[in-house]
Amino acid sequence: MRNLILTGFMGTGKSTVGKILAERLVFRYCDLDAQIVAETGLTINEIFSRYGEEHFRSLETDRIRALANSVGFVVSTGGGAVIAAINRRLLHEAGVVINLTASTDAILDRLRGECERPLFHRNRSPEAVAAMLAEREPFYADADLRIDTTGKTVEDVVAEILRFIEGR
Repeated sequence: MRNLILTGFMGTGKSTVGKILAERLVFRYCDLDAQIVAETGLTINEIFSRYGEEHFRSLETDRIRALANSVGFVVSTGGGAVIAAINRRLLHEAGVVINLTASTDAILDRLRGECERPLFHRNRSPEAVAAMLAEREPFYADADLRIDTTGKTVEDVVAEILRFIEGR
């Protein structure tokens, strides 16, 4: 196994699970959104505001492409990273893709007070979140493993992932 890649909607637990999973596997942890922020010196909101979502998505694809040469990483992607077919292909080439899901209510609860997510910042209604989830569902489904994190502890999710990769 080269890398483990966590995909999923915002608030599903990718970053939290990813850090603990990396620690358990003695892998390095990489949050693609944080990497983009560090490299550009701009927040995700600033990138969206100044250059638009399309520019952000191209930065995302560049970082995903760089994963092709990496080994020993647990990577948390941004919630929309899997929308582009090229990204899904590159992610599968880079390692095992694990999609984390959660109910709309769980996502809204976890993101209460969040202001650094541009697509969520625009519309926080349950209907808007449910619509985005439904729109992205076919892309999220393109994973080697899917785990619903609703009502589970981070430890439960990490254990489930470890069982899966041990069985491969």
